Amino acid sequence: MQDALKSRSSSISPRFDTRGSVLHFVRGSVSHFARQKVLEKNARHALTAFTQDVIQEGVDKRHETPAAAGNFLKTMKGMFSWAKKMRLVKVDPTVGVEPPGYKTDGFPAWTVDDVKAFRGKHAIGTPERLAMELMLLAGLRRSDVVLVGRQHINGCILSIDTMKTGARVTVELSDEMLKVIEATPRRGLHLVENAHGKPFTKESFGNWFRVKCTEADVTKSAHGLRKLSATLAAEGGAATHQLLAQYGWSNIATAEIYTKGVDRKRLGIEASRIVADQIGNIEIPHPNSGEGLSAKNAGKTMPKK
Repeated sequence: MQDALKSRSSSISPRFDTRGSVLHFVRGSVSHFARQKVLEKNARHALTAFTQDVIQEGVDKRHETPAAAGNFLKTMKGMFSWAKKMRLVKVDPTVGVEPPGYKTDGFPAWTVDDVKAFRGKHAIGTPERLAMELMLLAGLRRSDVVLVGRQHINGCILSIDTMKTGARVTVELSDEMLKVIEATPRRGLHLVENAHGKPFTKESFGNWFRVKCTEADVTKSAHGLRKLSATLAAEGGAATHQLLAQYGWSNIATAEIYTKGVDRKRLGIEASRIVADQIGNIEIPHPNSGEGLSAKNAGKTMPKK
């Protein structure tokens, strides 16, 4: 979290001095001491540094003290309620952050319907459409999608050392993906650029992409696309080692979250078919002779003697 909060521009404290107090927005839900502690600790940070990922991380690292986690989240919600009213931010990054005290699977995965909705709103040729398609096909994190450029593509092969783990991931770009890349204007090497033709930071990208999701009525984050990508790969038959290679994971347990889920679904369907077959073999009394008749043949007429 600290790495994401290094920016000092547009820090919180000067804003409070010139635009009014944020305390009004959190009064009544958080104790004065807890509120002051959170605000003072983060007073020098830029508002734009607080993405959904950063706030979720702040909640998660306080998991051993749920009350502190709750105070942190409530204070952040109050702060950004104030910031939106003062038009200092366009997006409230606290929306979608999981509250403390509940077991969660992290950020919710996108659905196929979410992808359809996003595609319906954002046409090919826009940077947001390109970003979404890259994250879906290649499973790139936001920290990588802001870095990927022409220099990482050789023919139809994209290869990049991931920012988070340093692992190299190599994927094949489909013909459709290559067409989306070619259709998207850019000024430099980076595939995804901001409105000024400059590369995004991962924080600014996260906020920008959330706005684009909201415009398409999608309530998920960029990370949720990576989850859908891995789910589609597993459902399509990708093995654990293949998932490790594409998504740059080093922990086999992470890949098995997806493969085991698919295996459970497949095995459950297979088991239900076995049960159905066994039910079909249960004998029921014949209405005339009393002899056993299997359920499969219950509707058949017995030959006359």
